[in-house]
Amino acid sequence: MSDTIDRQRKAELLDNPVEHIDITEFDGRQLIEAWSKMSFSSRDAARAAKILNMMLEDKSCSTMLTLAGSTSAGGCMHVWRDMVANNMIDSIVSTGASIIDMDFFEALGFKHYRAPEIPDDRILRDLYIDRIYDTYIDEEELQACDHIIKDIADSLEPRPYSSREFIYEIGKWLAAGNAKKEGSLIQTCYEEGVPIFVPAFSDCSAGFGLVKHQVDRMKEGKPYMTIDSVADFRELTEVKIKAGRTGLFMIGGGVPKNFAQDTVVCAEILGEDAEMHAYAVQITVADVRDGACSSSTLKEACSWGKVDVALEQMVFAEAGTVAPVIVSDAYHRGHWKTRQKRRWADLFQK
Repeated sequence: MSDTIDRQRKAELLDNPVEHIDITEFDGRQLIEAWSKMSFSSRDAARAAKILNMMLEDKSCSTMLTLAGSTSAGGCMHVWRDMVANNMIDSIVSTGASIIDMDFFEALGFKHYRAPEIPDDRILRDLYIDRIYDTYIDEEELQACDHIIKDIADSLEPRPYSSREFIYEIGKWLAAGNAKKEGSLIQTCYEEGVPIFVPAFSDCSAGFGLVKHQVDRMKEGKPYMTIDSVADFRELTEVKIKAGRTGLFMIGGGVPKNFAQDTVVCAEILGEDAEMHAYAVQITVADVRDGACSSSTLKEACSWGKVDVALEQMVFAEAGTVAPVIVSDAYHRGHWKTRQKRRWADLFQK
C-alpha cells in the first residue's frame, strides 16, 4: 500500500493543520449579551449560556458534558479540554470518535487538516486520506493509533473493563511520558479526576485495536480483555446517584445524550431516589425531520422522567460555531472558580 501512494500529492493536501480555538483568548460575554437582545437561534444561544452559568454557580450541581459529532476534529478540542481544566465539567459521556480518533490521535502527535480542496473521494482513498466534510485525517496515522490501542490493551490484565476504566488507563499511559502533545482531553481528565464514558466504545479506532488484541490473543490461546458496556451504565448511574443535582451540557445527540439522561431512570430501577437533571442545554442541528434519529427535545425527555423542563434550552445550530462563544462567556464570568471539584473518577479507584 505505502509503495503505491503519491506522497507528494498527499503532502500537498495535508499541509494546513486545524487550529483549535482558545476560549480564553476572546471574551464571549459581549456577543452573548448582544445575542440576548436578538431573536431566533441567537436568543436561544444566549439563554443556553445563562443556563450553563447557572449550573456552574449552583454549588450543589454537578455537570456532565456529552459529545457527539466531529467538533473536536473541527477545532473545538481545546474547548472541551479547557472546560475540564477550569472545573466546569465533572464527567463526560462521548462517542468513541471524539475521544480516540480525535483527542487520543492528536495526543500521539498527529493532526487534523483543513481541506484546501475536495477532490474525488476515490482519489482520497488512493492517498489513504480520510475526510470529515472539509477536514482530513491521515489514514496511516489513524492505523498507527489503532495499533497503540492494541499495545495498551496487551499490557493490561485480561478481564472485562468499563470504557471509563480503559480510558483511565489510556490517560495514565499518556501521563507516563508517552504523550507527544500535552493537554489532551484524556490526559487532562485523568489528572483532574473526571471520568470519561464511551458507551459504544468499539465504534471507533479503539474498536479496531481491541479486535486486533482479541484475535491475536485467541490465536495464541491466551485470555483477552473486553469492554463491559453494562458496567459503563452502572458506573455512570453511580455518579448520578452520588451527584444528586445535575446539569447537562450536550453537543449533538445520539447515544451519549441518551446514556447521560437514562441514568435517572436507571437509578429509579435500582430503588434510588435520583432527581431529574435540573439543568440541560443541547446544541444540535437535528430536529423532527430526521425521523427522531437524534431529535428528542429536552421537553420530551421530561415525559420520560429524565430532564426537568424549568431550566432547559435547545439550540438549533452547528455546535462548532456557537459552543465556543457560550463556553468563553462562562469562562470569563468565572463561576467555575468557586466550584467544588468533584473528582468522580476517584469513586472507582481501589
